[in-house]
This record gives sequence, C-alpha cells and structure tokens, in this order.
Amino acid sequence: MTVLLDTSALYAVFDRDDENHEAAGRGWEALLSADTRLITHNYIVLELTALLQHRLGMDAVRDLVVEILPVCTVQWVSEVIHAQAVHYMLATGKRRLSLTDCVSFEIMRRNGCDRAFAFDPHFDQQGFPTRWPP
Repeated sequence: MTVLLDTSALYAVFDRDDENHEAAGRGWEALLSADTRLITHNYIVLELTALLQHRLGMDAVRDLVVEILPVCTVQWVSEVIHAQAVHYMLATGKRRLSLTDCVSFEIMRRNGCDRAFAFDPHFDQQGFPTRWPP
C-alpha cells in the first residue's frame, strides 16, 4: 500500500491542541507498523514547516526533520506536475481547494497511492480514502 502524508494529519500529530490529535497519533502508529510506502512532496514539507515554526516552534520543526521525513519519500514537484496542478485548480474553480492539494492529487495518481493520511475532506472527494487505520 502507498499512502500520501498530508499537512492536515501530520500537523495534528504534532499539535496536542488540534481536534484531530488523538486520531492522528493512532493513525501514525498504524502507518509505522504496517507494510506501507509513505510519500509526501516538497510543497507539503514547506507548508508544514511554516505552520510548525509559526505555531509550535523550532523544536517541532526539528522533530519533523529528524523523526518524520526520514521514514518517508519526499517527491520534488516538477514543473510539469506544478503546471498540471495549477490547471486543475483553475478548472475546478473551488476557492478552498489549494494548489498543494492539487499537487497531492497528481502525485497520488502518478505513484498509485491507495490512501491519504489526511483530515482534509478534499482527498475523500477525489476518491482517496483518509480513514486510519483503514
């Protein structure tokens, strides 16, 4: 199974005050104990780093770099993937659908992802289940 790690779930793992913190912790443990290929992309790393640094501080950023990123593959967004994601975002015309989400959908399709570790409803709407454990 291949799973994309999204900002929404990873942030919830870190933030004890996040409404999804407990579910994220259980999900993260399930992912680590399963035979699962974990991927993310550099837009998510950028988005998550900014949130962690601003809201929780540099210790959280350090934990991301030392504890989380080494157990997953970080795919770098190419010019082609970026352009396809921008096109999709503009075509949908949905104000709350982010460029990062659109990049995630494209990367998930290209990598044969089965699921997303996410609390963002856009993944379910795109046909990528988000419940953990599955």
